[in-house]
Amino acid sequence: MSDDDDTDKTYGQTVAEPLSRAIGERYLTYALSTIMHRALPDARDGLKPVHRRILWAMRRLRLTPTGGFLKSAKIAGDTMGDFHPHGDLAIYDAMARLAQDFNMRYPLVDGQGNFGNIDGDNPAASRYTEARITALTEALLEGIDETAVDFRPNYDGRLEEPVVLPAAYPNLLANGSSGIAVGMATNIPPHNLDELIQGCQLLLKNPEASIADLVSVIPGPDFPTGGVLVEPKETILQSYETGRGAFRTRAKWELEDLGRGTWQIVVTEIPFQVAKSKLIEKLAELIQLKKVPLLADVRDESAEDVRIVLEPRARNVDPEVLMGTLFRNSDLETRFSMNMNVLIDGRVPKVCSLKEVLRAFLDHRRQVLRRRSEHRVEKIDHRLEVLEGFIIAYLNLDRVIDIIRYDDEPKAALMRETWGRSFPRALSEKDYVSPAPGEGELTEVQAEAILNMRLRSLRRLEEIELRQERDALMEERAGLADLLASDVLQWARIGEELEDIRKKYGKGTENGRRRTTFAEAGEVEDVPYEAMIEREPITVICSKMGWIRAMKGHVDLSVEQKFKDGDGPRFAFHAETTDRLLLLAENGRFYTLLGANLPGGRGMGEPVRLMVDLPNDTGINDLILFKPGAKYLLASSAGDGFIVPAEELLAQTKAGKQVLTVKDGVKTAVCVPVAGDSVAVVGENRKLLVFPLAELPEMARGKGVRLQKYKDGGLSDAITFTLTEGLSWKDPAGRTRLETDLTEWQGARAAAGKMAPRGFPRDNRFN
Repeated sequence: MSDDDDTDKTYGQTVAEPLSRAIGERYLTYALSTIMHRALPDARDGLKPVHRRILWAMRRLRLTPTGGFLKSAKIAGDTMGDFHPHGDLAIYDAMARLAQDFNMRYPLVDGQGNFGNIDGDNPAASRYTEARITALTEALLEGIDETAVDFRPNYDGRLEEPVVLPAAYPNLLANGSSGIAVGMATNIPPHNLDELIQGCQLLLKNPEASIADLVSVIPGPDFPTGGVLVEPKETILQSYETGRGAFRTRAKWELEDLGRGTWQIVVTEIPFQVAKSKLIEKLAELIQLKKVPLLADVRDESAEDVRIVLEPRARNVDPEVLMGTLFRNSDLETRFSMNMNVLIDGRVPKVCSLKEVLRAFLDHRRQVLRRRSEHRVEKIDHRLEVLEGFIIAYLNLDRVIDIIRYDDEPKAALMRETWGRSFPRALSEKDYVSPAPGEGELTEVQAEAILNMRLRSLRRLEEIELRQERDALMEERAGLADLLASDVLQWARIGEELEDIRKKYGKGTENGRRRTTFAEAGEVEDVPYEAMIEREPITVICSKMGWIRAMKGHVDLSVEQKFKDGDGPRFAFHAETTDRLLLLAENGRFYTLLGANLPGGRGMGEPVRLMVDLPNDTGINDLILFKPGAKYLLASSAGDGFIVPAEELLAQTKAGKQVLTVKDGVKTAVCVPVAGDSVAVVGENRKLLVFPLAELPEMARGKGVRLQKYKDGGLSDAITFTLTEGLSWKDPAGRTRLETDLTEWQGARAAAGKMAPRGFPRDNRFN
């Protein structure tokens, strides 16, 4: 029973199968379709199906580099209707990318109109733009009419499309490619065509050449937008050996002297695939947020070329330090991740090394050369057969004319006639065998050609020209036969063809010169953020509701300040713009603020919750100045605590840093600087405990250890002091009281302690 019969039996019926198998089969089909026909380029011509179909459709529309332009809508429509039924917008976007000189190192489409720009603007609608192919596209298509590649039916079987293009140069590496398939992706950077051809020539001379030898002539990518490649050579070599890696690229900049000691930085090239407008926005954001205080202003003065002007904050700023900071904080430095995942022979996806990709291209070129040569031999054989018939006709011209004039079936009569040989066989039997069926008989092809001759061709000179043409064709055929029989000659011919491409589009041309230069990274040492800020005195004021501001200068702290209705003062201290402030929340998390970033003191300030990610239901416990080398006693209301270095309190993000671990219902109670050799702790039960500071551990984060034991309530306050100097506090009358004999309250850590002495503050706090 045939498959068709089986199909007819099950048509319209419900077929039961496991869900896992049904989904698996269908997903596998989808995955293979995405990998083979959409996302991954072919290693031979470097094109995905959509790009190949666009170029083939443009070839069928007779668009040439020197001819006229055609509406992009017509090109996209023909491509969609004949070869790629996936939507004209997707086709037009793919075609527009082929025309963008900031995306394609060697554009394959010559666009007229708005095809987008480096700022990230989209191309105009397809009805407004026009296009034609470029000379390099012609090189990709060269030989396609000479059966150089296989063809397959299009999606509806009406037409045929090429499986792959002949590709006279390694387009995969020249223009690069990117795509995301199912379970795999590809991202290949563009390279310099001149260097790629040098690499191919190296492989032709020495097939065993190493990748290190290839990297000596192909040192790295050549991006269309230029830039400076600062990746170490060892890393580049490793990337080309494995097919995976990354290339670190920086913007190209120069110092422009404005006279009188002033200067500015001009960026003339930006990294590949960075939208200039978004880059400008990012730089402006850095200025607004004061993340790069050395930078005062940024302007985009670009026209046809890129010109981004960066103004320093002061003339004494080090340009190298400024650019180093910008490289770390913006897209003036990017990493291009390489993943050379390509289709080998159009069927097998594989992550290839540089040598494997070039080898795949050269093997393809050899196949194209053989097929073109075989096609040419067939054409020559056919022409030689016709020429032999022509010369027989010339030597027997009267008889030929008589047959044509009087015979009812001249074609059959010509083929029946026995003619004398017109010339000795110039080719050997192995090179050329006459297709004539018998000695002196004309073949059907010869008879047809004779009948189709024009009368004006019956000249003596024509016979001479035909004999010359015959001799030239015989010589050409002999050369092709030698070529097909010799691997050495084939590789030599491929080398000659590549050299012709190199002369036309190599480094000797404007478009062929290398754009991306090389340099060492020249890492700038991390400069402390404070060092980039102009040091000025400020007065920090924070209200009870968390509104913070910084007044210029050191204002008298006793002077009353204005606050919003229902709000009042809480923290006020002198600082400098270079200082870092540590904000401690009730949840045990520390946040870092910079004095230079605080809002000005003319108004009421701004809520600190807008500057850090402080939850709305979490209050502020303390606000202190960061002092390098200092240590703090940190404790919770449950009576647990530890010693923490100040450096461990700094947070790098707005989200802050969790230092003190607290449970639900427990809050941060104490954060005091460590000074002395003892700790005094007082609970809400007014019991006081004094124990040695050495009993507390030093930690970076955590819950800590028990400071004092409580039956009810929790910790109220804690302080560190020198035992020999005694413990002081202010009594309810405002007088300072000093207690030097603390023997009664001394004990071990985690003890309950004893009732505080008479006159101890009613709020249970030491200060």
